[in-house]
Amino acid sequence: MAAHFGRRLYKGAATTAVAAVAVAALSASEAPGVTAGDDGRQATAGASSAPDTPAGAGDTATGDTQYYTDLPPLKSPEPATGTGTGTGSGTPAVGGPAEAGIPATVLDAYKKAEAELRTAKPGCNLPWQLLAAIGRVESGQARGGQVDAQGTTLTPILGPVLNGSGFANISDTDHGVYDGDSTYDRAVGPMQFIPSTWKWAGRDGNGDGKKDPNNIYDAALATAHYLCRNGWDLSDQADLNSAILSYNHSQEYLNTVLSWLEYYRKGTHSVPDGTGQLPSHSSGGGTPGTSPTNPWQPTAPTTGPGKSGTPGTPAEPGKPSTPSKPGKPGGGSPTEPPTKPPTPPTKPPTPTDTVDHLKDADAGTGELTARAGDTFARKIGARAETKAGKAVAKVRIRFVINGDTDAAFAGGEKAATVVTDASGLAAAPALRAGEKTGSFTVRALLVGRTVSAVDYRATVTARAADKLVRTGDTPLLCTPGGTFADQVEVKATYKGAVADRVAATATLVTSAEDGTENDKGPYFKGDDDKPVRTLKDLTTDGKGLIKLPKLYADDTTGTFLLRITTTGGATLTVELKVAADGTAEPSPDPSGSPSTSPSPSGSPSASPSTGS
Repeated sequence: MAAHFGRRLYKGAATTAVAAVAVAALSASEAPGVTAGDDGRQATAGASSAPDTPAGAGDTATGDTQYYTDLPPLKSPEPATGTGTGTGSGTPAVGGPAEAGIPATVLDAYKKAEAELRTAKPGCNLPWQLLAAIGRVESGQARGGQVDAQGTTLTPILGPVLNGSGFANISDTDHGVYDGDSTYDRAVGPMQFIPSTWKWAGRDGNGDGKKDPNNIYDAALATAHYLCRNGWDLSDQADLNSAILSYNHSQEYLNTVLSWLEYYRKGTHSVPDGTGQLPSHSSGGGTPGTSPTNPWQPTAPTTGPGKSGTPGTPAEPGKPSTPSKPGKPGGGSPTEPPTKPPTPPTKPPTPTDTVDHLKDADAGTGELTARAGDTFARKIGARAETKAGKAVAKVRIRFVINGDTDAAFAGGEKAATVVTDASGLAAAPALRAGEKTGSFTVRALLVGRTVSAVDYRATVTARAADKLVRTGDTPLLCTPGGTFADQVEVKATYKGAVADRVAATATLVTSAEDGTENDKGPYFKGDDDKPVRTLKDLTTDGKGLIKLPKLYADDTTGTFLLRITTTGGATLTVELKVAADGTAEPSPDPSGSPSTSPSPSGSPSASPSTGS
């Protein structure tokens, strides 16, 4: 069942093949040999490749997927006169049909997610009613609103164990943290994320500092961001369809969600938490099983080879199932030969089937390097080709950022799926460096089949400046034992542009040739008022400025030097003069030590210099 893809698959009768499903996966580096599905899915071994689908759509499974198929009434609800945004189980804001009622806390979560996306991704035009439609189809609005005041489900909502027994075989990716299973994965929460997808898609929607797929605020916000990736505009029908299909690639699923979206747009009302209407029909041929602690967790199918009955229907308590008689497989006549299953028609190969390899579209064009906070100048692109080197169009390539980095694609996403053009090229969205320096990898994988991935090594360097200047030209003068009237302020730039958040150091040096710290002359005051002649951990502000603390003079007169340096090599040396009358300039002796003899010049100057 959807968002990644805890789809519920059930065994059919003996003549029905066991269904396989494409589910969210780790990158190839985390799970070698696994087919990368859209937005991180992995396909089960032997699964056929997916047919062409809209950009970002999910992989096609070889069997049925299960979700709740209840459709809204044909008669639309009356337009609501006020739906409220309740945060708990209060009195319904507006009366109306049961199908139009949404539990108060769940409704509040949807509306808060829409409000955040209106600011974070205004071009997406996400309606909260779309989240409500998906929440209805995925979990019946968190089992009719079975959540606490913070939005966390009272009991976990879990999909089936993906252990290969009637379902896809997906080994554990979260050590059981989210789904309680340290052997296999399960879809989790009211919006049904599996752990490996939640790892990159999860959000903190209620501000408690955690990203919990069992919390409706967190899950709704994650779903909102998921639907708004790839630059989709959900006011456009084609983009809306692509976004929904990327959640669960099924035409029936798309039609069901669109039906509820249209229904909710025409009117809804809030109902107390825990009183929402529960769905009763699923796409798997029957209704999900129930248990005392988890009424929406499917029961394990009890039908087996040679048995008839509804998938997922347990045997009657106290009444054992009647096995087939020996010699009568499937209940047929002893003299009848087994029925040979029909040979499925051969499908023509899809474009994805023809891809032999991926290659770097810009191989040899240089390293991927950017300063912290900047956009990488070099674009990342991968080309899909056949074994003969011919371009393959209309296949999906997924770009995934791996490593200890806060770099992200446009929109803040860690993964992006792009469809190749006529030349076989898929260009990743712009990659922006974060504040964390160091190297990481962007990996390009084919969606739907396992072929060799293409890795791009990227490096983030520290913010830097190549020039420093004083913002004022007032001479920096002081009398012995006094305080300098003006504080030193400098501005940093890089290639002419403001250099913000650049690290810098200020030191009162011995001389122009000797950069060691001077033990005499002007000084800053530390926390204990003791002299400090080196300031570390300075950083330019958003305008590239640094304003140093006040400077004080001891009883030594002369001309002294303050040197400021930044990451990137920018250096500025500023003269500080201490004289008895506050104006005369003592001349330093050749050794660089301050001298008390006056100088004919009383006009100090700052001497900027740059370094590489």
